[in-house]
Amino acid sequence: MSRALIIVIALVLVFGFFGCSTYNGLVNKDENVNEAWARVQSQYQRRADLIPNLVNTVKGAAEFEKSTLQGVIEARAKATSINLTADQLTPENVQKFQQAQEQLSGSLSRLLVTVERYPDLKANQNFRDLQAQLEGTENRITVARNDFNTVVRDYNQSVRTFPAAMFAGMLGFQQKGYFEASQAAQTAPTVQF
Repeated sequence: MSRALIIVIALVLVFGFFGCSTYNGLVNKDENVNEAWARVQSQYQRRADLIPNLVNTVKGAAEFEKSTLQGVIEARAKATSINLTADQLTPENVQKFQQAQEQLSGSLSRLLVTVERYPDLKANQNFRDLQAQLEGTENRITVARNDFNTVVRDYNQSVRTFPAAMFAGMLGFQQKGYFEASQAAQTAPTVQF
């Protein structure tokens, strides 16, 4: 064999080894994103499952504002209608998902503020238990979203850095979207005494 042929074979082997290693690394990071996304969805589903019980408890408490309850029911329906798989986590799709979840959060906030006017309801043990579970779920959602953003950052860095970016583009690995702060969180609330 000629020396040039040996060099070409060696380069092909090195390139092939590096390509396989890069591919396997990207697959591993993609699976981490999939796992983190599943945890996010699980926590949002937990919240969605608590809402009917909360609404029924509130409904049975008195002549509660029907428009407030209807707003929660409609926001829940919209939030649960947006189902993304890990392959669909483009920045645009994540933003749509996040907006639907924020609408549900806003409706729940309005419901809980309205409940303040009903002392009997606030004293109801079922309501208090559901409210505590809902608060715990909101905390779990925050943790799951932060964990998701961490693995997405790691994945996106791998997809965008050279030389892995060459293989990522050829093999169909695309950047994933992040959860971002809502527009409401961008403005600090005004506190007046």
